[in-house]
Amino acid sequence: MASLDKIAIVTGAGSGIGRASAVALSREGWSVVLAGRRKDALEETASQCKGRTLVVPTDVGDPASVRALFAKTKETFGRLDLLFNNAGTGAPAVPLEDLTVEQWKTVVDANLNGVFYCTQEAFKIMKSQSPRGGRIINNGSISAHAPRPNSAPYTSTKHAVTGLTKAASLDGRKYDIAVGQLDIGNAETPLAARMKNGVPQANGTIAPEPLMDVEHTARAIVHMASLPPDANVLFMTVMATKMPFVGRG
Repeated sequence: MASLDKIAIVTGAGSGIGRASAVALSREGWSVVLAGRRKDALEETASQCKGRTLVVPTDVGDPASVRALFAKTKETFGRLDLLFNNAGTGAPAVPLEDLTVEQWKTVVDANLNGVFYCTQEAFKIMKSQSPRGGRIINNGSISAHAPRPNSAPYTSTKHAVTGLTKAASLDGRKYDIAVGQLDIGNAETPLAARMKNGVPQANGTIAPEPLMDVEHTARAIVHMASLPPDANVLFMTVMATKMPFVGRG
């Protein structure tokens, strides 16, 4: 179990994977900073957590908002041991040629730029604190490996997150910062619930897909976070066993 002085930031903590992970970390003794766009949703997550929490409404696509999040964390807790870069969004599932530039940029800002901004601020704190170092976990998604139909912005950014994970893992070594990625497939959240009723497949059909309890995702995050500084899960995939990923397409 993590000691009470372990501090985590979870982005996108107002719902779904972020909420489940924040609650799970809090039950293991972590103090959790809850970041996301909607203050009311973050406060609902805080009410489910055990131990210390800090609610900081944040737009991860806005560098100034991200800087404020990390400054508030350092001011409140004095250090940072874990960052879970979970916040993200998708674009409407329309044909690639019909996407607007604004829709593309919105996804890039949240899913890629936001991960970079948060990682950069985490590096600044982690390399300067004592004891030095920490851990960063990125939410990669199965879309870091294989696309769904009409998902160019989301798939592109998740592939890019894989590159950022590798680069940050290398660049973090000298600061004792471990960086890894959890690729999640069909965790049952409000956003994914539609899969039960059928979603487009690569062959043009509509088919329902199996889902798994989001708690399995949270348990994976807790496991990765619990490792000692000299061990790291660089990549892990946790998925509904029968989802059409292996062999997709």
